[in-house]
Amino acid sequence: MSLHRILIVEDQREVSRLLRSTLETLEYELEVVEIPSGEEAILYSSRKKVDLLVADYKLPGMTGIELMHKVQRNQPQAKIILVTGQTDPEIRKEVAEAGADAFFIKPIPMADFLDAVVRLLNLVETSQPPEPIAVDDRRIEHSLPDLLAGLRQELAATAIFLLNDTGRILARAGYFTDSDIEDELISSLHSMHSTGQKVSRLINQKIASNWYVFDGGKYDLVFAPVGLTHAMLGIGKGIAGEDKLLKTVDIFTEARKNIEQLISEATQETLTAQEPAPAELEEVEENKKELPPSFMEAKKSLIPAEVNEFWNKAADDQKALTNPDTLSYEQAKQLGLTPEDES
Repeated sequence: MSLHRILIVEDQREVSRLLRSTLETLEYELEVVEIPSGEEAILYSSRKKVDLLVADYKLPGMTGIELMHKVQRNQPQAKIILVTGQTDPEIRKEVAEAGADAFFIKPIPMADFLDAVVRLLNLVETSQPPEPIAVDDRRIEHSLPDLLAGLRQELAATAIFLLNDTGRILARAGYFTDSDIEDELISSLHSMHSTGQKVSRLINQKIASNWYVFDGGKYDLVFAPVGLTHAMLGIGKGIAGEDKLLKTVDIFTEARKNIEQLISEATQETLTAQEPAPAELEEVEENKKELPPSFMEAKKSLIPAEVNEFWNKAADDQKALTNPDTLSYEQAKQLGLTPEDES
């Protein structure tokens, strides 16, 4: 397989490194180049081929959209992924409508990011189990505060968070004292979690078990998946120390079971809400009976090139069946049943 070159243009070094390390989990021949500014990226793209540009919206001296257009002048074949952490709705709308092949809002869902890279570069994807069913988080939010508060008290933790698959905090017990870095911390952990989920799917692991433990810093962190879509974060002093880690894991595991039960019930409610009513099912079955067999067979076997031919034939058949007891003017003329034209 030929080498693919990916150009990451991001002025925040930690974000650039995170994207690079995420891309390196893909088992393909990729050359990943990190550049901190748009000007350098333009110069690089004028000299070397770029297969995929991953650019932040906010760059020194220009926007990622401006960079996209300038790179495409040198590399018209290059695919584009834009990324933004801006909260301004107008900027997000501008990014969404800029014409990039894909765009992501920070915190970037890394599993989706990798899938986009694989798709845009036409890489061969490994067979994976189906994606988890989306859960309406509103169905579980009201049941969480007491559960998380009990977990926090049992662990003697500073704070406990439950995150959904986009990194949004669904519920919390306690508050992180360094609020200035809370968003960045959760974004980084969520990115790691998304990557772990991607790896779990690649190896056909039905239940993700990728825990992350940070011990010995200003705070101890314990971060673990909850089901297929959510994750739980515990923050506190000493909760991940050697003398307490096993107890913390046991307590976390027990709490996860209760939260997973809530999520499972919410998932079942979501599926039930999506199921058609019996009357609707009967109507669908009746509609199926009214369709001619040729249509049902064609629906299963037609390829795009045959669609026009099929529908033209179907239209002709329908005209013939509309009123079999009548003749068209041309048919009547051929049988000599029309009056002769007056001279």
